[in-house]
Amino acid sequence: MKTLNVVAAIIKKDNKILATKRGYGEFIDMWEFPGGKIEDGETKEEALIREIKEELDCVIEPIKFVLDLEYQYPTFYLKMSCFESIIVKGTPKLIEHNDAKWLTKNELDSVNWIPADIQIIGYLKETMGD
Repeated sequence: MKTLNVVAAIIKKDNKILATKRGYGEFIDMWEFPGGKIEDGETKEEALIREIKEELDCVIEPIKFVLDLEYQYPTFYLKMSCFESIIVKGTPKLIEHNDAKWLTKNELDSVNWIPADIQIIGYLKETMGD
């Protein structure tokens, strides 16, 4: 079975987290933390910066590594590294997503998350202020 190695950005601003609604593929219309596949020769941080530029047309800075998670989907195995990040240039634009919103801690359960990303919600509920 295929293993995908990906990175995800937990983009914070004003004590809120950016969630994006997938506009393509198997998980269309489900919510996720933006990011994507790590290319050969890239560090995780480089991959994350590139993916966010491609997906949201803005520049982020990964501030700190948060967690690694693994999830078994029916057709592939996912390994995802998550980084708390901030936007340092630009405003997110919807290029590969069909919606985006800034969620407070209390709003994290208000969207339909992609299965693997649900694991990040528990971490955020423990670490975010109200």
